[in-house]
Amino acid sequence: MRIGIVDLDTSHPENWIPIERELGHEIVGVVDHGGVHPAGYAQEFAKRLNVPRVFASIAEMLPEIDCAALHSCDWDTRVARARPFVEAGKALLVDKPFAGRGRDVEQFRAWARAGARITGGSSLRFCNEVRGWLARPVEERGVPHTVFCGCGVDEFNYGIHAYSMLSGIMGPGIGSVQHLAESGQRRIRVNWKDGRIGILAIGKSDWSPFYATAVTNKGATHLVADTGKLYRAILDVCLPYLAGQADNPVPFEDLVEPERCALAARMSWLNHDREVTLDEVGDSSDGYDGAAFGIEYRREKYPDAR
Repeated sequence: MRIGIVDLDTSHPENWIPIERELGHEIVGVVDHGGVHPAGYAQEFAKRLNVPRVFASIAEMLPEIDCAALHSCDWDTRVARARPFVEAGKALLVDKPFAGRGRDVEQFRAWARAGARITGGSSLRFCNEVRGWLARPVEERGVPHTVFCGCGVDEFNYGIHAYSMLSGIMGPGIGSVQHLAESGQRRIRVNWKDGRIGILAIGKSDWSPFYATAVTNKGATHLVADTGKLYRAILDVCLPYLAGQADNPVPFEDLVEPERCALAARMSWLNHDREVTLDEVGDSSDGYDGAAFGIEYRREKYPDAR
């Protein structure tokens, strides 16, 4: 595919581009909206990564590509920046999280139901450790009925990795979510409709590994993701689908269950820890504030900038 990179906010574009090329794809150009980096950064980035073009806008990029990779750290911009590509029939690789508000998740779901080719999200959904464990014969590993999963840093930008790793292990079918307690980190119970449960530990802390302990009828297995292999893991799985060379690795309805789950968890702790169904999230405009996160991300990157 001819791939266009939209927004250079995080470390992901720089780390993904060499892998995308190794997998046979062409990086046509980049466009950056200046959410994090100062003017001129896109030109410096393009020179350093040997990217041939810096586009002035998405409209200018649109006819030159087959697939766009969206990387803004302000997830509230995702729908607006995805829309031109979807309407033009381009494939979309969307970095995590897909969205931080119910209405935006619903828009992505509607596009996917209408036939748009969209995938991405957290690399933990596709990490080698989860995929390797699931590939073992079920008679050997057993069926997971309880999974403990977590990570550090924050509730959503990093927390979505834990929700996604949990969903990767357990599969779809989440019915409800309940915030249990906050002491050090938030503890969240995720209830599957068939009675299985997951317990998450997420929220403000120092960085910690992405981990899960899966308890099955055959025993317990502890998984810790190798962070050095996460980027390759997601691109190995998602790019063939986006190029039309493989089946969809995860149906989109299942792929955004982690985002819907995280929104339900937030609704729970804001409402006296009551149990919240995923259906209650709906198309709400409330949620995790992507713009505020983007401002803080820029401040940490450029503390002396005004």
